[in-house]
Amino acid sequence: MTAEGTTERVLRLLSLLQSRLSWTATELAAELGVTDRSVRRDVERLRALGYPVHATAGVGGGYQLGAGTRLPPLLLDDDEAIATAVSLRLASGGTVAGAGEAALRALTKLDQVMPPRLRAEVRAVHGATDTLLGPGVEIDAELLVTLARACRDAVRVRFRYAGHGGEEHERTVEPVRMVATSRRWYLMAYDVDRDDWRTFRLDRMREATATTWRFQPREHPDPVTYVQRGVTEAPYPYLSRIRLRARPEQVREVVPPQVGRVEDDRDGWCVLISGGPSLDWIAMHVALLGFEAEVLDPPELRETAARLARRLTALSGPADGSGARDDDPSRAG
Repeated sequence: MTAEGTTERVLRLLSLLQSRLSWTATELAAELGVTDRSVRRDVERLRALGYPVHATAGVGGGYQLGAGTRLPPLLLDDDEAIATAVSLRLASGGTVAGAGEAALRALTKLDQVMPPRLRAEVRAVHGATDTLLGPGVEIDAELLVTLARACRDAVRVRFRYAGHGGEEHERTVEPVRMVATSRRWYLMAYDVDRDDWRTFRLDRMREATATTWRFQPREHPDPVTYVQRGVTEAPYPYLSRIRLRARPEQVREVVPPQVGRVEDDRDGWCVLISGGPSLDWIAMHVALLGFEAEVLDPPELRETAARLARRLTALSGPADGSGARDDDPSRAG
């Protein structure tokens, strides 16, 4: 076999090893159309190039691509290459400090080696797409790593935290999970000083340090649900519960998770739990959803909605105050 044929076969072998956790020599030989001996030689060629291919003997043994000391080249099929390029483009406008530049560097490297036909398709996607994202708050990558390790190792974290009024206090917590929305990052943790579960915004943290104090993990609420409840309810002076004649997935399509929480109800209805700066604000936004609605809480929201309806009715009245609109055909001379 020519050197070109051998290279092609070795690349095919690498692609197979990357696609599945483990392969036997017999399975690889059948996929490549060669003997077991050829598979062993090709595995040695990959090892010489720096790919950590592990071999396990005996029944159930086989070859497995392991983690090395450096990142080797990856083989991507067409769909994987396009998905990776598009994801990197979106990541370049993310909320992690430095990640945008790293994503653009990775995208440049991928673009250089991508076949012209795939490069054209990726650029077509980019050229036909605009991103509608609100301004996010950048988070230092080192803070993410510190908190992630503390969650993994179950060690307490100490940091200074700025409240709504800007005042800072030192907090000691037992972290469980980070939750990211399109604009912000949050940490769900057990506040040791307040003896309760809390939600913390990462952009309000300073001087975060992982301690050596290991804690016994506690039974905790679902992090995503808990954080969503915190960001949609706790920051606002008014909280509402409204039944909507719609399926939960219909409402979730128009209400972002950081704005409201949707619970299933009966007979084709669901319940929207959402906070707001005023009852007028809540009534207006619920009306704009376009679903039949029924106020559950607070009762005062019903009168607010009625008052808003009267104002809107007056707004749709005569334009000149004479009892007839300017465009009324009966006023034509």
